[in-house]
Amino acid sequence: MPELTSTELVLPNTMASWPWLRRINPHFETVKAECEAWFRSLNAFSPKAQKAFEKCDFCRLAALANPALDKQRLRTGCDLMMLFFTIDEYTDVLPAPEVRRYADIVMDALKNPNKPRPEGEHVVGEVARQFWALGIQSATPLAQKRFLEIFEDYIYSVVDQARDRDDKSIRGSEEYMILRRRTVGLHPSYVMLELGMNLVDEIWNHPVIAELRRIAVDIVFLDNDICSYKKELAQGDETHNIVTIIMHEETTDLRGAMEWVTTRCKALTSQFIALYKKVPWDDADAQVREYVEGIANWPRASNSWNFESGRYFGSEGLGVQKNRKVILSPPGSAKFFD
Repeated sequence: MPELTSTELVLPNTMASWPWLRRINPHFETVKAECEAWFRSLNAFSPKAQKAFEKCDFCRLAALANPALDKQRLRTGCDLMMLFFTIDEYTDVLPAPEVRRYADIVMDALKNPNKPRPEGEHVVGEVARQFWALGIQSATPLAQKRFLEIFEDYIYSVVDQARDRDDKSIRGSEEYMILRRRTVGLHPSYVMLELGMNLVDEIWNHPVIAELRRIAVDIVFLDNDICSYKKELAQGDETHNIVTIIMHEETTDLRGAMEWVTTRCKALTSQFIALYKKVPWDDADAQVREYVEGIANWPRASNSWNFESGRYFGSEGLGVQKNRKVILSPPGSAKFFD
């Protein structure tokens, strides 16, 4: 791969032409306080790590992504983010066999939310169990079934990611994108939009709606990859990132990788807007409209959170959002939760 020629990264504005504006759930502050108090009670991290975890403001992502959910279902959306990023923080530093063990624990907990977890088991099992024990109280049976199926695909994709990391493997861009569509976690997040709905398979699998989901996923993970690149590079975990993939595949530098992402996102935005106009609105009820609007909202929500939270840019996020400039840290200069 080409050596970095500069320590400065200029982020493209992937939302420049996105018609959907930023919105946030009115229950955000109340639900955030409840969710964070619950998560702290689980002692998933050390006090120092917990403090760093909370700076990432994961509940904000759920509230931006689900601006129309009622308070109870927003809580489930926030709890899901806690589960996602607990998995993320622990598995990012583990070999594939250990990640597989964590994945098995999580899926067993989700499938048996009323069964106590074994003594001595890793805390991620109890995080998953309590998340879903509460979640099923406000989710329709169809939404519950869909969530478990989709989440299972997500969690085992994280094992595939760990295997690539173990092998120091850098995938080609198309092969990478197939995996990244699963590891980004957006498909199980979409289910939060339908917790109170009964979207039958005929509607859920409609070619237009399915393709809208896929395009939004691509925009979200491309945008997330360029924003997370500084953090992942500093942690020595940048191989599962489109910036690294394109630099390697195209034998280019950071500027070239950003140009690639810019071109791709512009094309995806045009595709999404054109396809959105083909949704069969005449046959759609209010639930379908709400669901499709939720899909369309996700790229804006994720982009806003990238800068509003402390996850990738610390306290400088809003400044980076404005000037688009990121100063990279030396590879491997930061470790778990630094």
